[in-house]
Amino acid sequence: MSTTALLAFTVAALLLTITPGLDTMMLLRMVLGGGRKAGLVGGFGTTLGCVVWGAASIAGLTALLVASRVAYDVVRYAGAAYLLWLGGSALWKSWRGARAEQPVAAPRITPAQALRVGFTTNLLNPKIGVFYLSLLPQFLPTSGDSTVWAALLVGIHVGIGQVWQIVVVWLAGRAAVALTTPRVKRWTERLTASVLVGFGLKVAFDSGARG
Repeated sequence: MSTTALLAFTVAALLLTITPGLDTMMLLRMVLGGGRKAGLVGGFGTTLGCVVWGAASIAGLTALLVASRVAYDVVRYAGAAYLLWLGGSALWKSWRGARAEQPVAAPRITPAQALRVGFTTNLLNPKIGVFYLSLLPQFLPTSGDSTVWAALLVGIHVGIGQVWQIVVVWLAGRAAVALTTPRVKRWTERLTASVLVGFGLKVAFDSGARG
């Protein structure tokens, strides 16, 4: 692999990582609900999910997602259902508490819960596997054993993602200081939960996302 190809992949991975998406919204909810510690642990969970997909891509397992519509849809619908459950349950608890005239804040999220949610969310997102499977071959050498280089590229993407998540958690922690009133927390939780529901619906109906 040439230095040019390595730098090109690094730039591509950086741009894709810093683009706001589901992971960013999940980290925001974790920080608001459990503080920076929950956000950091949850970010590590999403990183572990990427590592699993990266390893599966190197092993060729994610080729099944491209070759089989059924396999892709099974993972896609499972991920959509999980996101809808996360967002929908949060919205239900928020509105139910408001009708009961009780002060409602963002649900408390423990580090263990954050780790599980971060890992599960990425693990049930087939687009990550398709991303690796479609992008990695473009930067791999055409001759010789490419396994080591593929592992290096996955490591670069994962490393960039982990650093960016730390930045997001730190910024969210700073913003969370200003979001201390129950009313602001309640509406922030509703907003983030609604976005999760939106992501879930998008994943469920985005039938042409295999690439």
